[in-house]
Amino acid sequence: MSFKFTVSTVLPASPRVVYDTWLDSRGHGAMTGTKAKATTKVGGKWSATDAYCWGENLELVPGRKIVQSWRSADFEDGDADSKISVTLKPAPGGTKLILLHSAIPDSQKDGGYKEGWVDYYFDPMQAYFTKLAAKKPARKVKKK
Repeated sequence: MSFKFTVSTVLPASPRVVYDTWLDSRGHGAMTGTKAKATTKVGGKWSATDAYCWGENLELVPGRKIVQSWRSADFEDGDADSKISVTLKPAPGGTKLILLHSAIPDSQKDGGYKEGWVDYYFDPMQAYFTKLAAKKPARKVKKK
């Protein structure tokens, strides 16, 4: 048996910016405040949150969807990988990010992963993209 859950948030950045940041080692680390290794290749290996979790890119749709195998240091040796599907949709004020975390082994039922996504990803991402948006200079309107 396994279980799944969905969490979502709205981030003040375009879907493409969120997608590109998620799949960039430096960007991923900056948006979560932890060390990360990322790749833009299907089949490529990734790790995040100081190597607490890792996996492989299973499906990538630029600017729209990221599907990855996912496991944490808390998984038992015999546990199969779980899977995350990150869907990015344009929304007022930026991007609606919908994360489906599925195939989580029963041994991890009390692992606190739903809260972990909010605490270790969504909250830091909100701060990161808000700060990034504040740095963008306003467009100058040319006078005729």
